[in-house]
Amino acid sequence: MTALSARPRLFALTWPMLLELLLGIGIGIIGTGLAARLSDNAGAAFGLANQVFAALFVLFRVIGAGVSVAVTQALGAGRRDQADAVARAVVGASTWLGLGAAVAALIAAGPLLALVNAPPEVAPLASALLQALAPALMLDAWNANMSSVMRSHLRSREALAVVVVIQVVTLVVALLAMPRMGLAGYALACALGRGVGLVAHILLWRARLDLRLRAGDWWRLVRAPLATVLHIGIPGAAENISWRLAFMTSLAAVAQLGAHSLATHAYTMQFLHVILMFSLAISFAVEIMVGHMIGAGRLHAANRLVRRSLALGIVLALVVSCAFALAGPWLLTRFTSDPGIIALGCTLLWWTVLVEPGRSFNLVVINALRAAGDARYPVVVGSASMAIVLAGGSWFLGVHLGWGLVGVWIAYAADEWIRGLLMWRRWATLGWLPHARAAHRRLRLGRAH
Repeated sequence: MTALSARPRLFALTWPMLLELLLGIGIGIIGTGLAARLSDNAGAAFGLANQVFAALFVLFRVIGAGVSVAVTQALGAGRRDQADAVARAVVGASTWLGLGAAVAALIAAGPLLALVNAPPEVAPLASALLQALAPALMLDAWNANMSSVMRSHLRSREALAVVVVIQVVTLVVALLAMPRMGLAGYALACALGRGVGLVAHILLWRARLDLRLRAGDWWRLVRAPLATVLHIGIPGAAENISWRLAFMTSLAAVAQLGAHSLATHAYTMQFLHVILMFSLAISFAVEIMVGHMIGAGRLHAANRLVRRSLALGIVLALVVSCAFALAGPWLLTRFTSDPGIIALGCTLLWWTVLVEPGRSFNLVVINALRAAGDARYPVVVGSASMAIVLAGGSWFLGVHLGWGLVGVWIAYAADEWIRGLLMWRRWATLGWLPHARAAHRRLRLGRAH
């Protein structure tokens, strides 16, 4: 039985990913709530440090964006040997990327936070937290990419089990440590949880994938399989980095509005993260399934899958974002008692109903394009919108015109819809097809040899 014939349906692959993502964001929400109990400045510092943490995490996308595609295409074409070579090479690359990101967090926390205009009352707290998160950042590099390999082998439930273990350990330690240690307690919880997760991934690779890592796999950079990963990963990472830079520029505009606006942004973004998880889970499942289909030459099936999945993503985005907007007054009181923050946060949640359907286009279609081998189009086309609409629009509408956070949310919506419709046009006009045929042909010739 080939990997493709064993492929589950979209729902069977999506629900473990959705739970995995929701567990991850749930810990972030709980951490934000615990930080907010210390003070609104601590809550703002928590949100700011985690945004910079996420920006450093984007470095892992250099290989993360390509490993899933490379492994799924190889499995779809019946090339288990090639899939295993990619998996081993990714572990070594993760070591060096994780080390670089951790060092950056340790020695450049202050300058990185200065780039986003961290307010004076927030910057010291955020800097200390970001430095304390450096070990967790190192461990994240291994966990994220080893989990991608598990999912590419259609082991989504096992990947979910690891995340459950990570988050349970993180939650228990955070609840015990943060009241005594403050924000440093959250960093300790993250490091311990991710350390346990790494051990679990090593054991599962042996038990479920029959992959036993050798000592050299942890540091060696193997050119041939990494070249396959980087062919997709570099454009994919560039698209993610472009978005992250634009978002950090937007965050600097929010910081310019003051600590009150920064706290509102931090709290509201927690709910946005939950809302987008539904579309993100679908997009990850689509990427895996399309990769298998491209490897097996089932291009028409891939086209039908993406169209159905996008429709599902849009509907879910509307339903979930409306539910959060309706529940906004109650949800925001979990973080703060400030009536100004609660009122503004509720307004932003209603604007989110406009943002999220547009985001579904980007999440689902971009991942499908990447899985088909068409990785350069999203970054080439999307970068201009990110720079002009997302970053520039946040400053122009939010700061220059004085519309505040509402102006920033309008910029978010405009950017998502502009990029999303351009991505859909690429897929609907079959611009991805030559790349998919080339990928299938390359794998078929490799098997013949």
